[in-house]
Amino acid sequence: MDPMTRKQFLETVAIAGTAAVLPALSRAAQEEKPTANIKWAYQDHWSMISPQGLTSPYTSVKYFDSFIKQIAGLGFQGLYSFASRLPTYRSMFGSPKNALEFLQARGIEKIIGGFFDYAYVDKYHAPHVRETHDNIFRDFEQIMKNAEGFGMEKLVIMPASIYWQTEPVTDEKLHAIADLWNRVGKMTLSHGIKASFHHEFWCGVRNKEDIEKFYAWTDPQYVFYFCDTAQHVIAGVDPVQLYMKYHDRCIGFHFKDTHNVDTKGEYRLPPDAEMLAPSVARWFWEMGTPEGLVDFPAMMRAMKEYHYTGWVGVEHDKAEIGGGSYAESTCIAAWYIKNVLSPIYS
Repeated sequence: MDPMTRKQFLETVAIAGTAAVLPALSRAAQEEKPTANIKWAYQDHWSMISPQGLTSPYTSVKYFDSFIKQIAGLGFQGLYSFASRLPTYRSMFGSPKNALEFLQARGIEKIIGGFFDYAYVDKYHAPHVRETHDNIFRDFEQIMKNAEGFGMEKLVIMPASIYWQTEPVTDEKLHAIADLWNRVGKMTLSHGIKASFHHEFWCGVRNKEDIEKFYAWTDPQYVFYFCDTAQHVIAGVDPVQLYMKYHDRCIGFHFKDTHNVDTKGEYRLPPDAEMLAPSVARWFWEMGTPEGLVDFPAMMRAMKEYHYTGWVGVEHDKAEIGGGSYAESTCIAAWYIKNVLSPIYS
């Protein structure tokens, strides 16, 4: 056989290499990427610098664009918002479709859920007062109309008003609260949105005993649990144990930390225990501070044990207190997710 020229040699190698590589590429293309168990979302507390000082991202599309790019750049894929902001998205973008396209073009998949509460009692709204339930039910019917087109999965609801306006917290009041949310949850589910419940340390359903009664007296078909790690710790409740107890009803999380347990009963102080507690300037902190009391690795191990799949929200509530910033807190939390939590369960 005549010796090959250099050109013939290279052509032969190329053909052989292609024949070897193409089946491997084809197999790789057919193999599905592993599905993530956890997707990280951000709860949209945020402020940013403007010529007039600190302002909300909702001041303009320009500021909202910057906010969304910052959280997407840190790896967040979803947005937890507030039910009251659904009309704002329509106003800013013209329609839910336009709002979602704006988010998705910047790396945020969707608005997962909206928070809602009746923090303060009034004549027409008090979850523990049965005479107000029809008004509250109508409010949620309107929220369902506002939510049309957004593809939201859940509402995140504080089950009772502020403690000092609800006390004494009796079984009769807890039954009234449970009956209300059974009714509302059944209705929202008919619209494809689950009603989940988030227990602030200062609300009327806050301690372990009352939380257990609330879930015992509500229907698991219609009433779901939403775990806010810091709120539970402040109230003296172990969020890991609570998640393990209600893991089959848990459909979401707010991961945030605290440096304090309320041992002085400051949750009862009017008008606002979060902002005006005499002994605590700042209740909520980002994950990853040395003084943090929430055991996030234990929570991740529990979520892995019970095969939790879905969204986990990161929340920074009042991060600006004491000179902090939402951007700084969120960067620290993103580092903590990547380097501490994701190696445990992702």
